[in-house]
Amino acid sequence: MKRAGDWLRRNAVVLAGLATLGYLILPNVVVMVFSFNKPAGRFNYTWREFSTDAWRDPCGVADLCGSLTLSLRIAFFATLGATVLGTMIAFALVRYRFRARGAVNSLIFLPMAMPEVVMAASLLTLFLNLGAELGPMTVLIAHTMFALSFVVVAVKARVLSMDPRLEEAARDLYAGPVQTFLRVTLPIAAPGIAAGALLAFALSFDDFIITNFNSGNTVTFPMFVWGSAQRGTPVQINVIGTAMFVIAVLIVVVGQFVAARRRKSG
Repeated sequence: MKRAGDWLRRNAVVLAGLATLGYLILPNVVVMVFSFNKPAGRFNYTWREFSTDAWRDPCGVADLCGSLTLSLRIAFFATLGATVLGTMIAFALVRYRFRARGAVNSLIFLPMAMPEVVMAASLLTLFLNLGAELGPMTVLIAHTMFALSFVVVAVKARVLSMDPRLEEAARDLYAGPVQTFLRVTLPIAAPGIAAGALLAFALSFDDFIITNFNSGNTVTFPMFVWGSAQRGTPVQINVIGTAMFVIAVLIVVVGQFVAARRRKSG
């Protein structure tokens, strides 16, 4: 018993971490299992029998793949815009001194700190005052604004950890500003930029509150799922959710593998 107690004390943090990880992954496992459930009626919350019908026809539900394509398109362009703007803002906040720098630094955290419904209502008020027609474009602008802060924080953390002597060495070797940025600064900052981009894509793709306020008649995938839950949940929703989860896990695993290879070769 004493040995068991010592072992538990030594590994308490690891066990707590594994338990937390299992708790977080459990809903995804349930979705994955029910993606192979045989469709039955409006709601598919009870296991009937194993079936791959939904996987063979993921677009078998009207408008599902259309809403998914729209969400992916909006998430891609929102990620692109937020990553470019966020990276420039992060470099400006770290590398330059200017008036109101402290205020800008504080304002960046507001979208992350305030409730999402407040930002959604604020953006809706802005669009209505400007006379903008609610639709995919307003959703794209709203998602870009929402994801921008997360990109800035991720890239800023990476830029702060960069060694300025590396850039100084490049300039000493007669590299110009553009060449130094492309060959030294950008590769070092790339992990932070990639992390911010992935976070922005995930936030945009699964956002419901901001989208619901600013979409008009536009139906994204999260809104389709919400609407389906009122009428009946098709198994194909579980298929799409499982596919997105597996793709996300593969991206993380590949990223970790590449990083480990670089550390080993370096």
